[in-house]
Amino acid sequence: MWEYSDKLKDHFFNPRNAGEIEDPDGIGEVGSLACGDALKLTFKLDENGKICDAKFKTFGCASAIATSSVLTEMIKGKTIDEAAKVTNRDIANYLGGLPEQKMHCSVMGREALEAAIENYRTGGKKKHELKGRVVCNCFGVTENEIERVIRENNLTTVEDVTNYCKAGGGCGGCKGEIEKIIEKLQADKAKEIPAKVPPKAPKLTNIQKIQLVQQTINEQIRPTLQADGGDIELIDVEGDKVIVAFRGMCARCKLAEFTMKDVVEAKLREFVSDKLFVEEDKESANQPHNHRQ
Repeated sequence: MWEYSDKLKDHFFNPRNAGEIEDPDGIGEVGSLACGDALKLTFKLDENGKICDAKFKTFGCASAIATSSVLTEMIKGKTIDEAAKVTNRDIANYLGGLPEQKMHCSVMGREALEAAIENYRTGGKKKHELKGRVVCNCFGVTENEIERVIRENNLTTVEDVTNYCKAGGGCGGCKGEIEKIIEKLQADKAKEIPAKVPPKAPKLTNIQKIQLVQQTINEQIRPTLQADGGDIELIDVEGDKVIVAFRGMCARCKLAEFTMKDVVEAKLREFVSDKLFVEEDKESANQPHNHRQ
């Protein structure tokens, strides 16, 4: 059982602007009785170029009547350019949502509006025609139409496409081709997404680098070494080279090389710069020291 909003029910039981305008400025006809849904939209412009009246005739379900009714309300007071921006999603949202299986009614409304605008802009000389190769012969849906509903509504399955434009809802023979269209558009979309470039770390002056190195030693490295009776002193910073001297137990530890790479260098790369590398000043290892704080 489908859930209908109160607004949709209101526009179904009390449709606005049903009928046809005499001598309209724009006429849009889409769908067909053979396919189960048909809509004719007409509108009239005032002296300021705004839509002052709009009416519809439709053959279809409650959702088709409601979406057609609300569409005429939405475009009144708009210029042609403003009305052209109305999407099928706008129509559905105006009604408080539509069941997914009935979204094709909002698409039909958008198509009728586009056909009416095209009719107006060409002075009634050009009849609205489906563009592109027909993919779904049961409902006369073209590849262009399928691609458009996929893009505009972020559709990802054949079932979604059927809900939005009926393609694939007849004999089902076109479902494989619809799946290929979805895959193609998803691949195209993936190519359009730029690779995320990590933000560049602000360039440090030499003084800032030395201060940050010393701070990291004091806060992140020294407490760990002191817990085991050792210590460390910053001797110098030359470019990306950090020169340190181990003190206490660390100065005599056989694993000093491991500590230097896996503790000292790792922490400095994490908190200062991933370009830093550490060297031990062994000559000062046994000399008296007064490490910087």
